[in-house]
Amino acid sequence: MSKDKQPIFRVIFLNQGQVYELYARNIFQSDLWGFLEIEELLFGERSQLLVDPAEEKLKTQFEGVERSFIPLQSIVRIDEVERIGQAKISEAKGGGNVMSFPMPPQN
Repeated sequence: MSKDKQPIFRVIFLNQGQVYELYARNIFQSDLWGFLEIEELLFGERSQLLVDPAEEKLKTQFEGVERSFIPLQSIVRIDEVERIGQAKISEAKGGGNVMSFPMPPQN
């Protein structure tokens, strides 16, 4: 990746039983303890003839969002990539060998 290009990050995180995969220009540790900040969300420019419902759902859900705060324990992976891929939401599948950190019951 050339030094003069702004980096693009792929952020994968869990939210309400679903896996979100988003692309953003800026990510950093938030001043809010335990959160990661994501700014400048990027969505691929697709042909007007081919519309992906999953990506359109994400565009609608994050429309007008300048900055999003994601809990650190929800982050699955962050990659720096060369180009924007397809943003998507998929169902979280169980059966892996990674277990979530135990949280105290909420009253």
